[in-house]
Amino acid sequence: MSFDRNMTVLVVDDSAVMRRIIIRHLLGMGISSVCEVNSAEKALAVLGRQKIDLVLSDWCMPGMQGIDLLRRLRADAATKDLPFIMISAEAQPHLLLEAIQAKVSEYVVKPFTRPILEESIERAFRLSNFARL
Repeated sequence: MSFDRNMTVLVVDDSAVMRRIIIRHLLGMGISSVCEVNSAEKALAVLGRQKIDLVLSDWCMPGMQGIDLLRRLRADAATKDLPFIMISAEAQPHLLLEAIQAKVSEYVVKPFTRPILEESIERAFRLSNFARL
């Protein structure tokens, strides 16, 4: 695998059960530095105070949606290239297109397996590294 297992991942989901599933998958991949929050607003606070290497965010959350978090990060010079994987139960083409237009790194549809998440992380970092060349 080509990504750094020592990275810090921010998991953003209003569902504690979903955060636990994602974190279990990350731990199974050897990624142990994980921050978790239950809202996009809290994610912005974490991103403002510590270095995060990857964001895994749900789309549908109360308050600020995951797509709005993505747009905020892409509009900020400090986070514009931060790998961002949207995780959603929504698979409608218009939502996928909206995420692509907002420059999402990857889009994962729930439910998913650890190998699917791992491959998505791989692709997100390949895309991120390509963007820096």
